[in-house]
Amino acid sequence: MSRAERQRVSEQFDLFLPYLADLPLRDQREMMERPFFSLAKTKRVKPIDYRSPDGKLWVHVSGNPDYGMATIWDADILIYCASVLADMARRGINDVPRKLHLMPYDLLRAIGRPTTGRAYELLGQALDRLVSTTVKTNIRAENRREATFSWLDGWTQLVDEKTERSRGMTIELSNWFWEGVLMQGGVLSIDRAYFDLTGGRERWLYRVARKHAGGAGEAGFAISMPTLFEKSGAEGQYRRFKFEIAKIAERDELPGYALSIETPAGKREPSLRMRRRADAER
Repeated sequence: MSRAERQRVSEQFDLFLPYLADLPLRDQREMMERPFFSLAKTKRVKPIDYRSPDGKLWVHVSGNPDYGMATIWDADILIYCASVLADMARRGINDVPRKLHLMPYDLLRAIGRPTTGRAYELLGQALDRLVSTTVKTNIRAENRREATFSWLDGWTQLVDEKTERSRGMTIELSNWFWEGVLMQGGVLSIDRAYFDLTGGRERWLYRVARKHAGGAGEAGFAISMPTLFEKSGAEGQYRRFKFEIAKIAERDELPGYALSIETPAGKREPSLRMRRRADAER
């Protein structure tokens, strides 16, 4: 890279996003209940194929064999980006960008991750999965039959040649995600304690509860276990999934939302009821 090129790149990173400890967290609404991410910490290459019970909406997600499918932990990066975009829009900033410049240290702090050397390595792997995972869906495809995209169109990191330390990175968001965040009602607030959830199913259940039970009143929202299984996109057998969800409901540790198992009259399979706790985020 020539000196002039290095100067241009350096100037691009002069406008870093500041780390805001009190940045209101926002999640993209459409991502909160559909099976867009792997819920497993191990590498997943098996595609996700989902169709809504009424047959109107469908999602297909495929991961790159080398990197695997983007996980629900990788989605923390998208939550941070959605929060930044929503905050910009709230403050009336014109031309909210699709390309964000930030320091990886600040990103890791914002999503509750350590800032060790290993954490930076894992961050790079997560960004690679967000770039290489392909999503096809008719959600918000309007007059098109389907939309095809990756979560990120790309990412770049500027490294100091002498110290080999990061001088900042650029994350370019997909147009589908960017539009979804900025559209009317496109985001919902989430509890910062979400980042403390360690299980993939717990994280996904929190997002489903926030989406459906957040404004459902005292009765909350109930969903049948088979439907929940299909919505999760989880690998494995339904019987195992039902057992694990029952254990999560028994522990009842989701921030802001209470879980309980019930068996409706005349039904063979149980349902999961989600109720908003009195102190939950609105």
